[in-house]
Order: sequence, then C-alpha cells, then structure tokens
Amino acid sequence: MSRDISSIHSWPGSYYISHDKRWENGALSITKTMVRFTSDQTKERFASFRLSNIMQIKMESSSFIFSTLTVLENGNVKHWFGSLKPNRVVVYNVLEHFWRERLLSPSYGTKGAEPQETKGRELIHLVAGAQRRLEDTGTVLHHQGEQFDNMMQGLGKIESDLGMADKCLSQLESPSWWPFPKAPWKTQKEAKAEDAARAAATAAAGSGSGKNKVIASIPALVSSGGETDLKPGCLVVMLSSLELRDTDCQLLHCFERKEVDEIRVHNPYEISVRQRFIGKPDVAYRLLSAKMPAALAVLEMQYKQKVEYTSEFTAFRSTPAASPCGAEGSIWTEGLQQGCQETEVPMEVPAGELSQLQVHVLQPAVSQAEAQELRQMLMQLKTLALEAETELERHDDVLAAVDSSTDRAILTMDKQTCRMKKLL
Repeated sequence: MSRDISSIHSWPGSYYISHDKRWENGALSITKTMVRFTSDQTKERFASFRLSNIMQIKMESSSFIFSTLTVLENGNVKHWFGSLKPNRVVVYNVLEHFWRERLLSPSYGTKGAEPQETKGRELIHLVAGAQRRLEDTGTVLHHQGEQFDNMMQGLGKIESDLGMADKCLSQLESPSWWPFPKAPWKTQKEAKAEDAARAAATAAAGSGSGKNKVIASIPALVSSGGETDLKPGCLVVMLSSLELRDTDCQLLHCFERKEVDEIRVHNPYEISVRQRFIGKPDVAYRLLSAKMPAALAVLEMQYKQKVEYTSEFTAFRSTPAASPCGAEGSIWTEGLQQGCQETEVPMEVPAGELSQLQVHVLQPAVSQAEAQELRQMLMQLKTLALEAETELERHDDVLAAVDSSTDRAILTMDKQTCRMKKLL
C-alpha cells in the first residue's frame, strides 16, 4: 500500500473521467476531512471532496466495469474508482468508517460551516481535548488507587499470618517441662474477625473492580494480517489489558498488559500492537480509527515505555493537513500568525476612512459567550487538576505505608527463619 505523508491512507488505483470516457491511474487518499484522487503522471487532482459531502458509498460492478467503488457526492456527482489495491473491500471499510465518524462527530454541521470556525471555537475545542485527557488521567489514577488498596489488604493478611507463625514458634520454643504452654490457636472472636477480613479481601480481589473496568472504548478497523484485511470492530482499553472485538462484540484477541511488547504509532489515527515470541510467530494487530487520538492519550499513560512513534508519524504531524482544521491547515497557521502580529489602528479615525483590514482587526476574536464558556471549562480543568493532585498525594501516603509494611514483613520473616533454624 502506497502512502502519502499528508494523508491518513493512500491506495493505488484508477479513476474514471466521464467527459473523456477513460480511466486515469493514480492514488486515492483520505485525510481527516477530505477524499482525493491524484494522477501518477501529471500529478493533477481529478477528484477532491469533503467527507461530509458524501451521500453514499457502494461497491458496484457491471458488464463493462468490474470491482469498482463508487462515491456519490452532493449534487448527484458520482465518482468511480477501480483497480484498488490491496482490494476494494479494505478501501470501502476505511472510507465508510471515517465518513460515519465524521457525520457522528459533534462538530459536524451544515455545509460550508467548517471553514468559518472562529478563534473562540478553536480554543474551546483545544480546552475540551485537554479536559478529556485529564478525565482519562483521573480514571487511571482511580484504578491505580484501587490496586494500592488491594496491596494494603494483602500486606495486612501477610502480617496476620506472620503473627500466627510467631505464636506457633513460641509454642515450639517453650521447654518440654513448662506446665502452662501458650496455646497457638486463636480465640473464637479472633478467628471470626480474621475470617471476615480474609473474605472481604478475597471479594475485593475477585470482583475485578480495578482490572476489568473499561477506561476507553472506540470503534476501529482491526487487521491481523497487515493492511489487507481491515474489518470493522472496536478497541477496548482496560486497566490490565487491551481487547479487540468485532462488530458483534465478540472477542478477537486480548492482550494482557504484561504481554504487550510494542505499540507503534504510524499516524494519529493508526497504530499496531505486537506481542513477541521466541520460536513462533509474533501476534500483531493493526488498528485504524478516526477516534484514535482519544485512545492514544490513555495508551501513552498505560504503556509509556512501549509506545514508539515512527518516522511516518513525524512526517504526518509536520504537514499542514495534520492541523486541527484538516485540509484547512494553512488557514489555522495563518490565523495564529496574524493573531501574534500587532496591527496598529489609530484611536481616532474620521468616519469612512477605516480600511477593511482595520475593521476586521477591531472585531473581537472571541465573543462574550465563548469567553464565558472558556472560563467555565478552565474552572472544570482546575477542579480536575486539584482532584488529581489529591489522589496523587493519597497514592504517596499509601506507597509509604506499603514500603514500611513490606520492610516489617521482611524483618519478621528473617527473624522467624533464624528461629526455625535453631529448632532444627
């Protein structure tokens, strides 16, 4: 599969030019918002349209055209694509996935609304993305806190067992002539209390409250054989595993957290997960999703040392098409540059002498309603950050308690080991 660094995916194929009644060889590519076909010879772009303008995507064939993919655009404009590699089913799945997710996205609106997005809305989208990442971080911190609590319960049980062992050793160390040996067994009240604590710890560990909770779940195209068999499914990120499922929610494969050896990020929308083996083939899956950036925030946190960014990812991020406005990346960049430049406008100007540029500069870049929404979102971000800080402080206290409890257990076991050696 050929790849254009400015696109999410690109496939070699042909395009039917209706007015010339001929086929042109080239490459069909897709970005976050656009579908394009570019000729190999002339580099001319014969087709370029928005995903939001698509009315229908079908796989068709007739007596004179075989194995084609047709895309119906607004205005009854029909585009024909043939000879697609690796096959038209893969291309159909990818186009249909991004088209559906584009229509279902909250930012989808009326025709022509996207290029007119204001600076205020752009800032709101950036803050919303930061808020989602912070919420995901809070979820992971909460799950880690539950794990720490389970560790404390386990250490408490260990200390209880060590206490029982100490009583047994004391009984064995008592002289045979001592008439009143200390009983090694517990009273009925102590035994009931210990059984209740053990049952509570077992229930907490068996419930899987931390392990089996879903942190993130996104629709994705899943492939176990490279890029030739991408099929619709979903990626489910859990605290202790990664699950790949099909459209019927049937489990395709489950990567336990310790089994994941590598996560390669090819671009913000495509990753591959690999588990290596010695003496047999590796288990690897490729995933493509329009919502992959949301899952990457969680994967970066869960698998810090195993996430690897490829050169394709670097090239993709460096292109204008990878900007938040998709194909309008240049508009985003120019807008930021204009916002950083100071344009001098006289304080007192005679009526009718303001130029069009000066009138545009005098208009506020962010409206009052947008500013109020940004203020509320920033307050929510501050609240989330304070909650995350509180949870981290609790984690520090629990870790300190785990450290001291572990040291006490090790010291007690060493002493009891020496006592048992003396009894032999």
